Amino acid sequence: MITPDAPGEPGPVRGGAFYDAPEVLERYLRHRHSGARSPNHVMEEPAFLDELGPVAGLRVLDLGCGDAAIGRTLLASGCRGYLGIDGSAEMTRAAAATLHGTSGRVERADIEQFSAPPHTFDLIISRLALHYVGDLDPVLAACRRALSPGGRLLFTVVHPVITSPEARRGTKEARTDWIVDDYFRTGARRRDWMGDTVTWYHRTVEDYVTALVRARFAVTALRECAPRHDRFDGDLAEFDRRRRVPLFLLLAGSSMEV
Repeated sequence: MITPDAPGEPGPVRGGAFYDAPEVLERYLRHRHSGARSPNHVMEEPAFLDELGPVAGLRVLDLGCGDAAIGRTLLASGCRGYLGIDGSAEMTRAAAATLHGTSGRVERADIEQFSAPPHTFDLIISRLALHYVGDLDPVLAACRRALSPGGRLLFTVVHPVITSPEARRGTKEARTDWIVDDYFRTGARRRDWMGDTVTWYHRTVEDYVTALVRARFAVTALRECAPRHDRFDGDLAEFDRRRRVPLFLLLAGSSMEV
């Protein structure tokens, strides 16, 4: 169940450090790469790849890179360079192993600390990481400064329908209903996830779009990552279940000339 942080109460681990617990990292990677049973695989990834477009010759930054699995894909597709940044020591070790033998690099740093000289990157991506960030404005401003003219920002987050508070039944059965509440009360939320307690930051869809525009990006895509039928290995019941609620939000923006 998601609940707001209570004043004076010890809070859960925030940001990338959440994944430094070995059992959390193991559970997460197993979940993320579980094929047709993973919502990432059947919903977020196909939408992300659709919007990604050609990457040949591009300098790519990945904020909250996780194990950098996408990094190997981008490098194999001809990107000029790949740098992954993650706040988790365990994730950066996993990313370094993933990128071994390639020209890709990984650095341990919180997303909030990101800064780079102007025109350093042509494409900045972030997959399911920015809902760990309390204040998006400085992060998006840093991205805008770091991009070359006409460069792109492409990111996904957990959908605001999911990050808003919800009541959950104590069951291990696959969910078939979702309750949305306190949607317009934005801010930190606690969630029991991957066997631990994590802090996500809830924003509305409007908040994300407004933040992009405020950072002087031209919004080029907004998608809610509907499930892709061809990724379910014929499991029609699971496909129908995944069509009931959006789990991910994708936004893309192009840096505008001043």
